[in-house]
Amino acid sequence: MPQVHAAAVYARISLDQDGAALGVKRELMDCQRLADELGWVVAEEYVDNDVSAFSGTRRPNYERMLTDISEGARDAVLVYHLDRLTRLPIELEHFVEVVTSAGISHVRFVSGGDLDLGTGDGLLVARMLAAVAANESASKSRRVRRKLEERAAEGRPHGGSNRPFGYCDDKVTIRPDEAEVIRILVARYLAGESGRSLAMWLQEEGVATVRGNAWRVPTVKAIIRSPRIAGLREHRGQVIGPAAWEPIISEADRAKV
Repeated sequence: MPQVHAAAVYARISLDQDGAALGVKRELMDCQRLADELGWVVAEEYVDNDVSAFSGTRRPNYERMLTDISEGARDAVLVYHLDRLTRLPIELEHFVEVVTSAGISHVRFVSGGDLDLGTGDGLLVARMLAAVAANESASKSRRVRRKLEERAAEGRPHGGSNRPFGYCDDKVTIRPDEAEVIRILVARYLAGESGRSLAMWLQEEGVATVRGNAWRVPTVKAIIRSPRIAGLREHRGQVIGPAAWEPIISEADRAKV
């Protein structure tokens, strides 16, 4: 069996919950351990952290790995599990096409069985696993959408780590200082003042955004025009009813904006 001199290690995780990339670091360690057992030399680690393999989001380092494979810079591929590589059957077919065209027969996975993509049986198993992974991801997406729809129908706030300006971290309790700023913004905007002028006023007054960034016109207008500040729940761009939080301005004023 030819010696592997320039293996590619690929690691990916869909959701990096703690922001420390611990998931992909574990994958890389396990792949390196397997490479040592096989006597393979790892040329490069390709990592796409906090990126889905199902949603269609671009994976820059996955694409770069395929380019390196196509150009003959890599002679093997190591991945923790097939679903780290892809969760889309069509993407699996493309990967197989790339490695086959490059003459690569060494593709190994740490977990999920010893799949040999160079054999008919191995490819069949991989295709079935990719189909199962795609179905699991689709089912999860449906459950998430249903949960979001349920929260919206009940008027509850959506998830996410960032609180809306004017409200506390629970996204329900009004922050009096920021609420007063919103009322001033709406009043001045209805009086004819421009978004740019209001953004400059906020900066001059030292009012901080939720993230501590500089105020920009789109941000100011988004707050002024938001149904949220009138106590309305929005879902997918449509107001669907009253919200679970108290309004900062009246619906009548919001309708004038």
